[in-house]
Amino acid sequence: MRIGIPSALFYYVYFPMWKVFFEELGVQVITTGKTTRRMLDSGVREALADACVPIKVFFGHALALKGKVDFLFIPRIVCLNKKTVYCPKFLGLPDMIRHGLADMPPVIDVRIDNRDRKNGIFSAYYAVGKMLNASPLNIIRAYLKARLTQLKFQRVLNSGLQPLEAMDVIFKGKKYQSVKQPGQLTFALVGYPYAIHDPYISVGVVEKLRQMSVQVLTPDNVPPGKLNWQKHGSGKRMFWTFSERTLRAAAYFARRSGVDGIIHLTAFGCGPDSIVDRFIRFNNKNGGNIPFMSLTIDEHSGEAGIGTRLEAFVDMVKRKKRGDR
Repeated sequence: MRIGIPSALFYYVYFPMWKVFFEELGVQVITTGKTTRRMLDSGVREALADACVPIKVFFGHALALKGKVDFLFIPRIVCLNKKTVYCPKFLGLPDMIRHGLADMPPVIDVRIDNRDRKNGIFSAYYAVGKMLNASPLNIIRAYLKARLTQLKFQRVLNSGLQPLEAMDVIFKGKKYQSVKQPGQLTFALVGYPYAIHDPYISVGVVEKLRQMSVQVLTPDNVPPGKLNWQKHGSGKRMFWTFSERTLRAAAYFARRSGVDGIIHLTAFGCGPDSIVDRFIRFNNKNGGNIPFMSLTIDEHSGEAGIGTRLEAFVDMVKRKKRGDR
């Protein structure tokens, strides 16, 4: 049996757990790899006109699996922390793919919501295992191994690597060296993981900064416990999980010594993100005034424009550190 997992959205957060869970049950996992122009163009044609670019990219990845797998795994992830929920477009993704695209494989859209049930997450995985005709014992073993893999994934992220690099470490045994050089700038790149870590739609922001000798930290490099305790200064909890996470990460990095600048990567057309950006600007202005830049991406973002803005921001921060006017 082959299960397809689009390499977009939650892929950058939970793929290690999903991969191990399915493979332990004897299922072949097929992904779509890196985003391409062809994927984006097909997603733009099929998705809703007012959808943000990450949703359009997801449509393109889903279409790339058409005719190649027996099922698509698109879980309806509602809440994992018993407090905030995910974007409504995420909740509707299984239905949009099922009813919006023709001749697609059946969708496994198990609902994952731990607000009402103590073991809501395990129950969802157990339900998936039963759909695949696995025995209860095998499901439990697969789930436990998958959870351990996800914990290992987080430990690798805590070391400073980014999600795609951490996956290479876990599944391919690849080695990375990340040593900060004397005098090297450190920037915090905050935003939603599926925007930051997709090299195509982010126009390779992380790699561009590294080529400018800038060390890059993202919310994924912060242990979840630290983020959960971090106050973000907005006065109330955000409704959306990734928005709340971004706010907390921006506040965390603004208070951390050694961070020379903060860049907020935001997707054009994302309503919650427009609010998050305002809060980050306001909190930063009143809590330390660290150099800050907001960078908006969409399906038309170009290499030259993004590169020029990053170069200008790096140069500005260097001048500030030297005390130039």
